[in-house]
Amino acid sequence: MNKRILLQAALGLAMALSAPAMAHAEDALARVKAAGVLKVGTETAFAPFDFIDEAGDHAGLNVDAFAEIGKELGVKIEWVELPWDGVFPALEAGQFDMVAGPATITKARTERYRFLSPIAEATVAILKGAKDDTITKPEDIAGKTVGAGKATAQLAQLQAFGKTLSKPVETREYPAFNEAYADLAAGRIVAVANSLPNIAYVASKQPDTFAVVTPPFGQKSYFGFIGTKKPDDQALLDAVQAALVKIKGDGRMKAMQEKWFGTSFDTPDVAPEPAF
Repeated sequence: MNKRILLQAALGLAMALSAPAMAHAEDALARVKAAGVLKVGTETAFAPFDFIDEAGDHAGLNVDAFAEIGKELGVKIEWVELPWDGVFPALEAGQFDMVAGPATITKARTERYRFLSPIAEATVAILKGAKDDTITKPEDIAGKTVGAGKATAQLAQLQAFGKTLSKPVETREYPAFNEAYADLAAGRIVAVANSLPNIAYVASKQPDTFAVVTPPFGQKSYFGFIGTKKPDDQALLDAVQAALVKIKGDGRMKAMQEKWFGTSFDTPDVAPEPAF
């Protein structure tokens, strides 16, 4: 009899201890639905994905895309803005539900985070001064100072590419790409390495200041939105993934790409195995 009582007590204690974990495991989707708000972290210096426009408003493809995702999930979007090198630590600390970014899908990142359906290509290219005739192809940056964003895949690609050239490339890291563009315009660096969609947008807005150097260099890659691999986050990320696939399928994503890039990209529905 005592053993039975002890067993029942132990089971009761185990259920009581597991209750908080079960409540937590109710998952992020239930929490987001209950609150009616999806919190999304990003930086706002990565045009045309995320930037502050002339009116002082947060604009870009990410803003439009998450507005559509919010409609599909039936929730509002709350943006949390911070420098890019602080985005992933803040995600892991639970300051928001997912990251817009977007981030280049890389092997190192996929080991730690879950990427959703890619939204654009992220292959790296060079931005130079509009009147600079010394750089006509990517290899011409040999021996020169080139800027890139701190803690970005574009910086890693630039450094890897630099090692293949006849002279080493001096890389200069910036907290935000806007600072790199400002230094390029001022002549403090000779080029900026960033994804082709980004620099094409920048050059289109300031054609008298900047020019794109083609072809792109490095491995073909994609941009994607990011979440954690925590079990209680997966239902939410599944819902966002389904929303993205629907938005792609009905043409909304293509329209957004053409609006912000001047072209559209054929991207896979599922994040591919990254090349680097």
